[in-house]
Amino acid sequence: MEYALTPEQEPMAAMLPTESKIKFSGNISRMEMQQGPATITVLANVVDLNSLVLIDVPVAQMQFAVKGTKADYEKEKENNPKFSDFKATGEKKMILNYNTEKYTYKDDKGNTYELWSTNDIELPAGLVGRDFVGVKGTPVKFTSFNRGVKSTATLKSLVEEKTGPFSLDVPKGYEVKTMEEILQMQGGGQ
Repeated sequence: MEYALTPEQEPMAAMLPTESKIKFSGNISRMEMQQGPATITVLANVVDLNSLVLIDVPVAQMQFAVKGTKADYEKEKENNPKFSDFKATGEKKMILNYNTEKYTYKDDKGNTYELWSTNDIELPAGLVGRDFVGVKGTPVKFTSFNRGVKSTATLKSLVEEKTGPFSLDVPKGYEVKTMEEILQMQGGGQ
């Protein structure tokens, strides 16, 4: 992950993950990342958009869970740029061992972006979000936004292994909080 941070976002740069691992089983994806002393696990149903965020901070002996709904997802995305006008350019290159094609796209604020997509692999629909439904194939390098933070993600490896089943039920020992409460605990958040 590479980030393009605004001056206001710069103070949180050290807390942003540079790499994440995503596993999926059926419609549920599981992404794990380190954020400072915390291990954050995001489980999301990529079809109905329900989610569960698990935050483990072993040094502080804290475990929190945040349940998310489709309405929460849509509210979180409402301030992000809306992507459209996906156009295949015909330009090709290899990313990892995959044949990819370059696409250009725009947002509703007039900015332009590029992504690289492949037909060599098929990941569950919605795994990289609903932003790229206009793209043929699986995006392997793309720019997106999360809570106002612009990032470019590039697939570094893909391994087929047994996973799951994953559940959106809160595990025993986790204290349920809202995302707003978690952000307040971090000093206001973004």
